[in-house]
Amino acid sequence: MTSASIERSTATTAVSRMTFGLVALLGGAGVTHFVAPKGFDGIVPHALPGSPRMWTYASGVAEMIVAGTIAMPRTRRLGAGLAALLFIAVLPANVQMAIDWKSRSLPQRLIAYGRLPLQLPLIWLALRVRKGRSAITVKDDVSGRE
Repeated sequence: MTSASIERSTATTAVSRMTFGLVALLGGAGVTHFVAPKGFDGIVPHALPGSPRMWTYASGVAEMIVAGTIAMPRTRRLGAGLAALLFIAVLPANVQMAIDWKSRSLPQRLIAYGRLPLQLPLIWLALRVRKGRSAITVKDDVSGRE
């Protein structure tokens, strides 16, 4: 096995792990919206029309659909792009949570505030899966080209 094929294998493994992680995260979160919806109801931005439970269920369905789309190789690129958009779309809920939890205990505030910067690596992860590449750059042994 050449060093280029080892690097390709390593890159493929990294992408597979990122893909699995993204599917597990979105699928698990989507299911949790139905199993324990009350916690999600509380972070639905107040400005949204309708009941918070409706938004909780809708976002849970969206997360499960996106997870399924990423899990399927034929639709992975589309699904990962939708995941990036979904992570952007739920940012207002995380902001609402940080605002609403400002008087809670320190551990709860840390959770609420920690969710905000977490969106950026999740968006990055979704975009990496969409590209089908890991952060590893694969170079050809002979030509030095990527």
